[in-house]
Amino acid sequence: MCGIIGYTGYSEARGILLKGLKTLEYRGYDSAGVAVYHPNFKEVLVTKCEGRVEKLDSKCADVRGTAGIGHTRWATHGGVSDTNSHPHKFGSVTLVHNGIIENYAAIKNQLGIANKLKSQTDSEVVAALIDNYYEGNPNEAIIKAVKEISGTFGLAIMFDDIPNKIFAVRNVSPIICCQNEDGAYIASDIMAIGEYSEKYFVLPELAIAEITEKGISITDFNGEEVQPDILTLDWDIKNSGKMGYPFYMEKEIMEQPDVIEKTISTRIKNDLPDFTNDNVDDSIFTECDNITVIACGTAMHAGLIGKHIIEKNCGVPVTVNMASEYMYNQPIINNKTLVICVSQSGETIDTLEALKYARRKGARSLSIVNVKGSTIARESENVIYTNAGPEIAVASTKAYTTQVAVFYLIAAKMAQLRGNLSENGVKSFITNLKLIPEAVASVLERRSEIHHLSNGMLTAEHTFMIGRGLDYPTLLEASLKLKEISYIHSEAFASGELKHGTIALITDKTPVIALMTQSDLMSKQVSNIREVQSRGAEVLTFIKKSLLSKDVECSFELPDLQDDFMAIPSIIAMQLLAYYVSSDKGLDVDKPRNLAKVVTVE
Repeated sequence: MCGIIGYTGYSEARGILLKGLKTLEYRGYDSAGVAVYHPNFKEVLVTKCEGRVEKLDSKCADVRGTAGIGHTRWATHGGVSDTNSHPHKFGSVTLVHNGIIENYAAIKNQLGIANKLKSQTDSEVVAALIDNYYEGNPNEAIIKAVKEISGTFGLAIMFDDIPNKIFAVRNVSPIICCQNEDGAYIASDIMAIGEYSEKYFVLPELAIAEITEKGISITDFNGEEVQPDILTLDWDIKNSGKMGYPFYMEKEIMEQPDVIEKTISTRIKNDLPDFTNDNVDDSIFTECDNITVIACGTAMHAGLIGKHIIEKNCGVPVTVNMASEYMYNQPIINNKTLVICVSQSGETIDTLEALKYARRKGARSLSIVNVKGSTIARESENVIYTNAGPEIAVASTKAYTTQVAVFYLIAAKMAQLRGNLSENGVKSFITNLKLIPEAVASVLERRSEIHHLSNGMLTAEHTFMIGRGLDYPTLLEASLKLKEISYIHSEAFASGELKHGTIALITDKTPVIALMTQSDLMSKQVSNIREVQSRGAEVLTFIKKSLLSKDVECSFELPDLQDDFMAIPSIIAMQLLAYYVSSDKGLDVDKPRNLAKVVTVE
């Protein structure tokens, strides 16, 4: 949930560090800081503060030096304050840290440094531990310290007596590295340094990187050289800006026809699903008796759509689990279980730990992620990368819809391999899938209609959403979007559950959003709408064109696709609704309060 940036080279470090921190703002933070080696004072000088990067910028206007590290912090150990901000310095050691040190209190007591610490953080204790072992050999000190640490960490470290050199080491928390003719760069996210080189690598776990202006060398804890896997950035970093839109979220909503098309088309050959380029082993689809989807938040909602499509077309039971609860519920796992992990960043710690647990129990694994080289991708036997490109807004939009698109492809492939659908049946499925980008574009073309509808929700304190069948998981995601960025309390319910308690909350003028795309359930949904209207609710109805009826007034007409393929066009309309409510309320759509894009602590 924090951001790391580091640079050493031939240019002034200050501007590069601040630019990187600005790029990392989307991950969520409450304070920021930089540490730069000052050539005149011959030591690493720290500047940090609670608040935004803009505030830090003004505080470090006079910072000079060509090597430094920076950090955006999201408070875990210790409150939000200047003192608890990173970087932390103890003795001759300065560092920034992502992750959680579980045994920091024991280390603090062991070193007897409680009265010497300036902050309440676990991170400063790590600086003190490294300093305790430092006798001129940085690698030796880092190795000794790391061997005593329990927890997750990504560390970027500088020493006062080693000018213009940065050391990095990690366990779980990512560190990305690249270099060019102007120097070498590290970060917790490729977004912060992707503009400097299209070639990059993820620092291997429990290996030490030495970063100088001339390049990056890596050794393991035995002193042996390590050669990392070099990755290639497959999207244009120049297109990661807002491109004239007021918020990243609007830009990312508008990109969805293209990214969904790219995600689908690259995995279709002769009108059949094809994962050849993903190197996915067909046996994972044919040899499993059950599927477990593990994910958090929005990714979990994508899994619920996947459950519906896979069970209907493949006859394989699918359970969808919150990653944070998975390990603690004694899940039933064996070698006939296929675990599908879903994560935009590929770094979601709860999902990662659940994946490791499932693999230890014998499950086979497939992950759906957006970021190449991410930890979850590396921990999985098989990976399908979505083609969403960089997603900056905290509230996910295009990452979600491309995840759902991959689940459609998985269902088609599994149905083909297991014989649940004939070849013509699979081709028909794919034909319907290929219609989704056009349907999405048609919703986006009429976004002004949704903007108009959103006006009636600006003063709402509570909203309820109701739907049946496939519409219910779609509304779970729609409700989350509204909560995340508009701060309106919103709950989604399977419509038939209203009468079992929830309807007690429906009063005069309560906003209710009803989604209607499932033909077989249309009459029942109409009855549920009547129930809330009779109690004074103001209902916005989003109805598929072919289901329009005199029985219920339509607020927004959705394009016509077969019922099972309506999940993506429907959520596009709901994303727009949430976006316009938030932006018209004058809120920061891209950076909602208390939320972070990447959750790397349990």
